[in-house]
Parts: sequence; structure tokens; C-alpha cells
Amino acid sequence: MAPKRKSDDSTSPDPPTAREKKKQKTAMARTIPVQSVQAGSSGNSAAGPSKSVRFDSMQGLPTSIDVERFAEARSFEISAMEDAMKSAQSASTKRAWQELPRHLRRRAASHDVRRVPLRLREKARAEMDPQRKKALGRHVPKRGKHKQLPRTKQFLKRQLDKTWLETHIWHAKRMHMKNMWGYRLAVEPTEKSFRPSHRASVHGSILHDASYFALIELAGPEDILRTLLDSCSDYQGPSPGAKRFLTGARVCETHLYKHRSYPFDLIAPMAVIWRPVAQERTKPEAAHSEVSKSKKRRGKGKGKAKERERASGQAQPPRKVWIRVHPSVVHVTHQTLRVAASYALDAAKTADPSREVAEVDIVDLREHVNVFEIMGPKSSQVIKGALKPTNDNGDDFPKFWDSLSKLQSTGSLPRGMVVGFTVHDPRLSFPPKNAKLEGGLTSSPMTVFPSAKLAQSDIWDENVRNGLRKPKYKKKDIDERKSQNLVPGTPLQPTQKDNRVPVILIQRSVEGASPISPSSHHYASNSTALHGWTLIIPQGWAMAFLPSLIYTGTRTGGQRERQTQTYEGGCAYFPRDYPFTEAYEEYADEREIEEEDRWERRPPAKRVNYAKIGTRSPWKPDWEVVLGLREPPAQESEDPASELIPAQRADVEMESEETAPGTSTQPRKGKKEIRPWLLRGQDVPSILQSISSMINPSAGLLGCIDQLRIKRGQDPLGGNVRANELWQGALVRVRVLLCGRGNPEDLALLYRLDDEEARKWNEAEALRQQGVPAMLSEDTDEKELSKLVPSTDAIIGYVTTGHYSLSRGEGHAIGAVPVSCLIDLQQRDERLRTPNSLLVKIRDRGETICRAARLEVLS
Repeated sequence: MAPKRKSDDSTSPDPPTAREKKKQKTAMARTIPVQSVQAGSSGNSAAGPSKSVRFDSMQGLPTSIDVERFAEARSFEISAMEDAMKSAQSASTKRAWQELPRHLRRRAASHDVRRVPLRLREKARAEMDPQRKKALGRHVPKRGKHKQLPRTKQFLKRQLDKTWLETHIWHAKRMHMKNMWGYRLAVEPTEKSFRPSHRASVHGSILHDASYFALIELAGPEDILRTLLDSCSDYQGPSPGAKRFLTGARVCETHLYKHRSYPFDLIAPMAVIWRPVAQERTKPEAAHSEVSKSKKRRGKGKGKAKERERASGQAQPPRKVWIRVHPSVVHVTHQTLRVAASYALDAAKTADPSREVAEVDIVDLREHVNVFEIMGPKSSQVIKGALKPTNDNGDDFPKFWDSLSKLQSTGSLPRGMVVGFTVHDPRLSFPPKNAKLEGGLTSSPMTVFPSAKLAQSDIWDENVRNGLRKPKYKKKDIDERKSQNLVPGTPLQPTQKDNRVPVILIQRSVEGASPISPSSHHYASNSTALHGWTLIIPQGWAMAFLPSLIYTGTRTGGQRERQTQTYEGGCAYFPRDYPFTEAYEEYADEREIEEEDRWERRPPAKRVNYAKIGTRSPWKPDWEVVLGLREPPAQESEDPASELIPAQRADVEMESEETAPGTSTQPRKGKKEIRPWLLRGQDVPSILQSISSMINPSAGLLGCIDQLRIKRGQDPLGGNVRANELWQGALVRVRVLLCGRGNPEDLALLYRLDDEEARKWNEAEALRQQGVPAMLSEDTDEKELSKLVPSTDAIIGYVTTGHYSLSRGEGHAIGAVPVSCLIDLQQRDERLRTPNSLLVKIRDRGETICRAARLEVLS
């Protein structure tokens, strides 16, 4: 047997292994040389060997010490310590990129020295392969400097088919980006942060750059703007022209419809913000009373009253209003507002021919402001720590600002509260510190309520925004000013030349409106509500505010995190939970193409056979088939002979014509003009409860819709739409609450149950809640019931958003069903004496197991 070592002599020592050599090298690098006694005894000033010092006594110590002489005496030891630190760092067992924390590591860091922080760049350069170092060390550009494009022009050249946000470069280094709605937006972080992001929204704070939302400004007389908004907003709930919103102290969260088309032609959710009236005109009630008095005196002294109104200037004051909508519906919103404005102006001119010619200006303010959404209980602390208000913000603002220290959550504030103020440049006080919560927290610590005076902000002024479009000082200039401070890290004191930035702070809540029924064992939906702030700042200041907002540990989220917040809060997310809207159709078509391509790329043995398991439409919900407006597609035959290829050319042509794309679902006869629509709003539960006990619920639904239209001064639907047509085309959103196990996914199918099967499921659930084994008999065996897959004719709806809810600790979904099917379920519960049950079966599109679930109307 050959010896393992080169020398098999037992007397000669074995040569050290590679591991031992590495240990010796590390030990030598970490050894600090000590000065010998002979070298240190040349003079009195030299330091001798270290002596032991008794720490329990101060005897022998000098009364004073000369620092310079002491440093010279210990020069050898100091230099030896520095050399040892450098050698130990160079002989470290970790590479330069391995010494970074995980959130700063980049895949290219081990190949490109420029991706490593400056403090580790020398070490990374020494560790690099010589050939690679030579390739990266080339400084000769591909073309001359006179031909190189500036960095700004290079970025603009890459934005021909999309638009970058001001924080694009910061997000692009940390998140996956995607082209959406004409922008290049962040979808999700590159790190695994799904659960940490949810914890941040529940226990900490998370930030999202929502500057891509469209902002439209309307300017004109107040009465015309109110008429305009009333004609194209949601008729349920308060009007955008109500007194609570007219002062500008609150934001109106509503939905946009096409002009006088309610309940059809839903466009998107929108937020309406009125500009606060000036201080000398903060009495809208007095103005309204004067207008009402002038209307009463039309018979006597009509001309004199109008002259007084024109002279006073308070009858029809010019106002401004901002409308925030989703970027996918910008063009439709502009068109709708123009149509509504023309009708409002014509109506005002018809009502008062002697009135002066009025105008309504519609201005697109996209990319004129930046918007940050900060959610979580610590959002108030982040805001107060990052922003430094000026001293000229009014009398009510200091009280509000001081109360933020006692605010445990913004959920105790009035919904949609608006606060306007001016802050100093946040870069002057960087790095910020979060404000700490003070003791004695109460449920409602606010002592300042919404008011027009508190909501005043100069960001409404176009001249102010244009003057702040570019900061006076760059970050380099501010860093030079900070370097002149005697104490490093000391914040700079603002000067007269520094910018003062006006901002708007809006309270934001994501919460479900309707509570869970008492018969359900699930938690209430309002327990999962999320609260925070919406910060609006001028254009050009996004990267000045972003570092201060995220420095103290605030997480950042993309589209996935924003959608998850809405889902966890129990609300519908636009556009995926809004059927029969143009934005939803675009979203559904894109998802259908993407998922079908992914499915076709897989081999037949590795993909789900949807036709075999009875999934009628696996990639896109066929809402019109569910509503009964179209015939269901023909089921594929399981006969092997049907899979044979026809031999005659005529048979092939006939078959291709029958199975052409778009002809799988044929419209029913006599029902082509039925318009599908989505029944939504805060009054939906009361509407359904009132019509469920009627003999003719379709007529009751038409009556409720007509009452809402008359309330807003619109004509009833009466002659244009029949009750049966309105009834058959109505769809309502529901929450899907699973009775037991299960985790519903998107596009899961909802089935109706007959009376007998519903009775068996109720008995099985009652036994499971009592702790009794479910398998007592064939009737109450839950496993056997779950294997019974209903036919496609029993499909009554689909799940639009389904996932595992982290806040609830179980599967949760949001879907939609026809109103007629929901009323049928209520009538079935009355027959079975199980009120508020609404029991259905749910099945994922790629599975054969059905689960029992209960529905709840989502308002």
C-alpha cells in the first residue's frame, strides 16, 4: 500500500496540511508584536514593558498626564495595533462581499468591484482575478467624450414607451420592475419579504410610492363643480359636494361612473379633495344661506339681489378640486369629466340666462406632485420624526403636531382628515429619529378636529409648485455644509435661502365596511383594518423625502404589498375585484394570455386537464354565462371516437367554423341588450335585505335604484331599463369564508347547493364544531361530501382574489355572484331554518376537492 505522505519515515515530522497552514497564517496575522525591554530602555521618554496595575487603588498614578508625550511613548504599541488590524482584516476568511449584510448583497458584487461599498472596495480589488481585474480596469470608453450622451439624456432615451417615477433608480436596485399603465413600477422586493411586509403594516410601518396615480384638477364656480361631481359619482353615501367635504377638511372616497349612467358604466374608485377656502371666506353656511335667501326673493327685487351677490363676490366663489384616480382610467375619466362639465354649464345657463359666462378648467396634474402612502401603527412616528415643520403653520397645527406623540394608530382620527403645513428641507436634519410614544395613551387623544384652517397648504398654488420644481441645493452642497460642523452628525439649522416645502397629510384607512354575521365563527372584518397616512409633496422632492422616511426602519413595498394590504383589510382591490369595468377586462385578458401560454408550454402529462375535471373557463371568469346572458360552451365529449381527425376536407372546414374563437359562448335569444353591472356601495346590505322579502324582488331592486337617482336629481331608469333586465344583469361582490380547511385561490369556482346537500353540510359542520368525528354516517361524512363535484350548471360565481390570510390565520377570498343567486340562497336558508348561512361549495380550478364556505355581502 502506497504511503499517504511523501515521506513515510516515522521519525520525520509530517508536513503541515492546507488547513494547518491557513490556521498558522491567521494566527500570525492576528499576533501583535511587543516591544522588547532593550529597545524601550534607550531613553526616559520611551515606554517600558507593561506593568500590572491594581485597580483597587489609585496609588502610584500621576496627578496629570501629557497626552502628546504619552502618545510618543506608546508609538510602537499604537503602530503595532494598527498593523495587526490591517493584517487581520486582509487575512480574513471571508471575501469582501460576504462581509456585507444580506439586504446589501448583490449577485454582481463578487464580479464587479464598483458594486461593493467604498470601505470594502480595496479588499475586493485585491481578491479579484487578475484577468478580470484587467478587463474591469479599462477606462477607455467605447466612444469619445464629445459623443457620449449625458446621464439625464440617457435616462430620457429609455423612457420612450414608459415613464419613470422620481424614485425609479432607488426602487430598480431593490425591487422587480414591470411596465404597468404607462409607467415602470415596482412589483415586489427582490428579497423574501412577504410576511415581513405584512408584519410591518400591522405592527410597524411600510411605505409605497403612489405617485403614478393620476391627479386631475377642476377649477370653476362651486355650484357647477358640485353638479358636475354629483352627476358622475356614486349615488350611495354622501355626495362629494356635501358640507363635510366642501370645506376641504376631509377627503371624499367614492366611485366614478359615466355621466348619468348609474348603476351602469362603473369606471373606477376616486378620491375628491376640495381646496380649502381662504380664511376670510371660511363660512360656507353663510354663503349658502345668502343664496337660499336670494332664491326666495326672486319675485321681489330679483335684480338687486343679484347685484348684491356680484358685488359681494360670495355667491359663486371660484373653487378648485383635485380628483385622484387609477392610472389605467385616465383617458376615460377625462372624457367623462368633459361631458359632465358641458352638461353642468348648460344646466346653469338654462336655470339663469342672465348669469355671466362660466368656465370649468380641467387640468392634468400628473407628475406635478409626488405621493407616498405610509401604512402601519408607527406611521405617525415616522412622519413626525422625518418632517420638521416651520413656525408659520397656524394656531391649530402645533396642537395637532404635538398630539401625534400620543397617537397609537391613525385609526382613531376622523376618516379622510386633511392637514396642510410647510416643512423644512428634510435633508438638513438627516438622519432623522422616530418620535417616541408618550405615556398615557387613550383611544382618542386628538384635541384638534378637521377644519379648513388646518387643511390650508400652498401646494395648491401652481406658482409655488413651479418654484419648487428643482431644489436650490443639491445633496452635495448640503453634505459640504454638514462637513463644516464641529460635531459630526449635527443637523443643519435652516437659513433664509433654504427651501420651505408645502405638503398635505391625509388620513388613510383600509377596512371593510360590513361586519361578520354573528352566526359565523370568524373574526370581525374591522379587526383587520389598516391605517396610515398619505403624504403629498411637490414635484422634484421625492428623493429628498424618501431617505428620511425609510431611514428609521420603514419597509418599502410595491404593487404586491399594496394589494395585500387591501386584501388583508377585507376590501376590494382595483381592478382585479371590479368586474364589468374596462380596466378589469384589460387585466383579465392579460392574465388569460399569460397563464394560458404558461399552461401550453408544459407537456400534457405535467399539466392539469381542465376539461376532464369540469373547469369550464380556467383562465378568465365567464360572468355573462353565470348571469345567464350567454349559452355555456359545449362540453367536450369523452368518446374516444371524437378525438379522431376527420378525413374529409368539408368536415374539417365545418368543424373549424363551429369551434372558431369567440363562438364558444353564444348569446341567448332575446337577451342581447341586457347590460351587466356591479351592485356595490355602502347601502347594498340594506337593499338586499329589503328586496329579499318582496314577492317581486326585481321590481324592488329597480325601485331602490330609482330612489337613489332621484335623490341626486336624475331621472329614474323606468322607461329605458326593465326590471327583469336590471335584475338578471346584476352582480354583487361577496366575501368567501371557509367553514373548515382550505385555501381558495384566484379563479376558484363557487357552486350552489340543493336543500338536501346543504342540510348534510350543516350537520357535518355542527358535528365538527362540537368535536365529534365527522365520519359518523354516509350522510354526514365530510370527506365523501367533498368528493362530489357538481355540474357546470351549478356554477354561480368565481373568486377574484383568494389567498391565505395572515391576519385571519386561515384561507379567505373575495368573489362575486349574481344578485338573483344570492336571493335564492337566502330563501333556501329560510326553508332550512338556517338564517344568514348562505352556504356554498368552492373548488379550485385545478382540483377536484370541494370545500364548504359561507358568503357575506361585501359593501
